Amino acid sequence: MKELAGRKIVVGVTGGIAAYKAADLVRQLTGAGAEVHVVLTEGGARFVTAVTFQALSGHPVWTDLWDARMGNSMAHIDLTRGADAILVAPATADVLAKFVQGRADDLLSTLCLARECPLLVAPAMNRQMWEHPATRRNMRQLAEDGVTVFGPAAGEQACGETGMGRMLEPTELLEHLIAFFAPKPLAGRRVVLTAGPTFEAMDPVRGITNCSSGRMGFALARALRHAGANVTLVAGPVTQATPLNVKRVDVVSANEMREAVLAALPADVFVGVAAVADYRPAVTSDQKIKKSGEIRSFELTPNPDILAEVAGRDSAPLCVGFAAESENLDEYATGKLKAKKLALIVGNLMQHGFGTEDNVVTLYDAEGRTPLPRASKHQIAREITARIVQLLAAR
Repeated sequence: MKELAGRKIVVGVTGGIAAYKAADLVRQLTGAGAEVHVVLTEGGARFVTAVTFQALSGHPVWTDLWDARMGNSMAHIDLTRGADAILVAPATADVLAKFVQGRADDLLSTLCLARECPLLVAPAMNRQMWEHPATRRNMRQLAEDGVTVFGPAAGEQACGETGMGRMLEPTELLEHLIAFFAPKPLAGRRVVLTAGPTFEAMDPVRGITNCSSGRMGFALARALRHAGANVTLVAGPVTQATPLNVKRVDVVSANEMREAVLAALPADVFVGVAAVADYRPAVTSDQKIKKSGEIRSFELTPNPDILAEVAGRDSAPLCVGFAAESENLDEYATGKLKAKKLALIVGNLMQHGFGTEDNVVTLYDAEGRTPLPRASKHQIAREITARIVQLLAAR
């Protein structure tokens, strides 16, 4: 599913070196399904040509307030009619000052003044320009005027200096835009979620673990955050990138995960996605266990059942569990649902999606079972989030 399908976005490109990133941004927006129309200022055209943006967007590029291609000569009004947002990226210190002052001396500034849709800006400038008192005043005024600001970021700049002022990367801006448009039925709700495997050490280099990638848990954390929830993600040892505006707590073992979960409570929802190791070595060696060629045996002790413990608390949150099985999915998933008194179980056969980009899952709750078709884990995460919203409303 393309997450910006049906959205019309006007992208304003102004005169900063970060204009080169705008080309990739337009490509990513169209790839996400958006209809993109580019307005290029005179300064922006000094960095990237209109031909580039036309090829990437599939639409004519607009540069002139008096463009004769618009039959009524009112490009400054008609371009934003029906648009879902204007995104100015890069937004230089100069154009931000124009927006604050209400100036309208070119096509971009005029259509931003005459708009009926949200104005979003991605600042990009030298660190000293960003830190200047005039820019700070302008940013406060833009926030007061209802303008949404994405970024900037800190890092190395084209001038050779390092500091705040870098425009966010196109992938980050795309994620901000998707989150901006997403409905917020979970606004004000707190969610604690676990993801990935745990690693139970036998010695300093070996341990018991599994092949969980964490993709499902991270996709669900993203979907819950897009829905407006305040999300704390307790993650085992994985390499997944932290979703936008999600608080991440990294752990290794099941006991560490339990401590982090309990510390993050209370919450409205707890989702146990992590593939927590059922057992750990009863004794851990401080030194590497040397190979002897002989058969070795190790005593194992049960790990805590984090989901059951949270679900059994007084005033427990709405609890959601996952059941990854190799057989008898319906039997094991419904048994887990009842035994742990959960609101929802997401079940799947391991051969269908353990560690992969997509999956086939079934939702189990008090109303029965709901099979979902094979889909990406991001799409499945949106389906699970929608069901959580329904369960909270009925609680």
